[in-house]
Amino acid sequence: MATVSDRGKSERKRPAEAEERHKELHESDEEMFSQLDSTVFKRFFFYAGPYKKQMLIATLAVIGFTVANLATPLIVKFGIDSAIIPGDSGLLAIFGLLMIANAGLYWLTNYLQRVLISAVALEVLYDIRADMFLQLQRLALSFSDKTPIGSLMARMFGDVGALQEMLESSIEVIGDILTLIGIIVVLLVLDFQLGLIALAVMPILLLIRFVWQPIARRAFLRMRRNSSIVGVYLDQNVSGIRVVQAMNRQDENHEVMDDKVRTFFWSSVKAARLGGILMPSVELLTGIALALVLVIGGGRVLDGTLEVGVMIAFLLYVQRFFEPIRTLTMHYAVLQRAVASGHRIFELLDIPLEVPDAPDARPIGKIKGHVEFRNVTFGYDPSRPILRNINLNVEAGETVAIVGPTGSGKTSITALAHRFYDVQEGAVLLDGTDVRDVTQESIGQVMGMVLQEPFLFSKSVFENVQYNTPEATSQDVIEACKVIGAHDFIMELENGYDTVLEQRGSNLSVGQRQLLSFARALVANPSILVLDEATANIDSYTEQVIQKALKKLLEGRTALVIAHRLSTIRNADNIVVVQNGEIIEQGTHDQLVVTDGLYAKLWATTYSSFDDIAANADTLMGGPAPAT
Repeated sequence: MATVSDRGKSERKRPAEAEERHKELHESDEEMFSQLDSTVFKRFFFYAGPYKKQMLIATLAVIGFTVANLATPLIVKFGIDSAIIPGDSGLLAIFGLLMIANAGLYWLTNYLQRVLISAVALEVLYDIRADMFLQLQRLALSFSDKTPIGSLMARMFGDVGALQEMLESSIEVIGDILTLIGIIVVLLVLDFQLGLIALAVMPILLLIRFVWQPIARRAFLRMRRNSSIVGVYLDQNVSGIRVVQAMNRQDENHEVMDDKVRTFFWSSVKAARLGGILMPSVELLTGIALALVLVIGGGRVLDGTLEVGVMIAFLLYVQRFFEPIRTLTMHYAVLQRAVASGHRIFELLDIPLEVPDAPDARPIGKIKGHVEFRNVTFGYDPSRPILRNINLNVEAGETVAIVGPTGSGKTSITALAHRFYDVQEGAVLLDGTDVRDVTQESIGQVMGMVLQEPFLFSKSVFENVQYNTPEATSQDVIEACKVIGAHDFIMELENGYDTVLEQRGSNLSVGQRQLLSFARALVANPSILVLDEATANIDSYTEQVIQKALKKLLEGRTALVIAHRLSTIRNADNIVVVQNGEIIEQGTHDQLVVTDGLYAKLWATTYSSFDDIAANADTLMGGPAPAT
């Protein structure tokens, strides 16, 4: 843990690495800010479009609020000049009632504008979050592979929160601008010469703003990006806490986190310093303007060329003139944070879909389950294909096992069948139809996947099993769990099927989580089932339970099975051996084991003794132990 003296040193001197990151971010900011403001605001207006009625009412309320705000000094002016100085008490009472009525109008219009704009802001933010979530669901897996969760969470909550702050204050900005324009007009009408004197400080303020603005908005964007970096690193360390503790990386990770937080700290400090420059400047200019009006206007009152009421009204208006400027200064800091956040949000929404549905794509409908790979070439990086010239024919109802060394492309083959990615060359066909000609949603309805690492949500057991089949009844779920062999352990849980699982099902064993994922697949009743190392993390006893259940699960279905345990796929209808992205051999177990190919070597290496073979006699397909 850093000591006080350590922190003092770190605050006096930024790390070189932090400075370098500041430089890189500064360069990227320069490239982006030329069209940033206009683009972001256009998108805001697009989302606010459906709420024009509420915005119109809110705008009318703002106008009423501005009128009430401008009327107060005028009522004071006429009350002094027309009632107090002449000594007319009856007229003075009327001006008093006018002041009360004006205060009522001020309260009503202020209330309406705040309530309406808050409602619109929440609606707009709901629409933006909904679109962001939909976009994340639709983006290709390659995006998820490359994007840290912490970065996405920062955009979904931190950046959208900055937008909420801006939207809720936007109506005040409109009111402040109208107030400024109204005060300028009234000042010039009341006394043109004194009005020009009171406004003489405005060019100085505009000059300060002109210099300050580009520097400040870069600083606020840099702060938002550094905040996201901290969130990403925090997410990775929380998610991988078991590995961190197992490898005793706490101290090293603390140092890295300390550096990232310090970088964020300095960017926040710079943004705060820039945000604090304008406010004192406005206060100084307010004092100068008031002094000018007091000295020059007071002199004219003394020589009888200016009414006392006008003088007092000027002082009130000058004070009120700089109030919206001070408010706008604070709002500008909010605006800069929101613009930076809006850019990051719309940057996410504008990511093109790498695997879009064709304009004329249609639902695939009910299929028999015939899968064909025809001259398929594919690579996550198009310049480095990992699958080359794959030709594979899987008849409906067949069980085809895909085996090979790690990194040979087995999982990529099944991912292409589900169209998580698009092929570079060739075609993948389901029942003779190219997967690019049908909707991705319909592919998900006919194809189920069970992965090596089962993912369960923080929902009840029932909701997890029913997850992709919302129409499934309680009886359907219970029956599937009984077939799979999960019913007994579920009933032993505290609330049975209503037991809410912890994050990722951490209150269950790996085997129990996998059983639930099998039950989920059984309830969905897909025509094609993909098993990607589905039994790799399961103990021998649980594997025997699953193997027996899978025999029924696979009946009448096409199955693509990836397995490292060769015993589990020994009775597959066809075994495809993949190496370096190519199919080097295929056939049944009996055909391949007698050859001198890779499969035979893998089998001989793994099961070199009769005891090993006998221990794995219960295969995935329910067949007998191999003959010796």
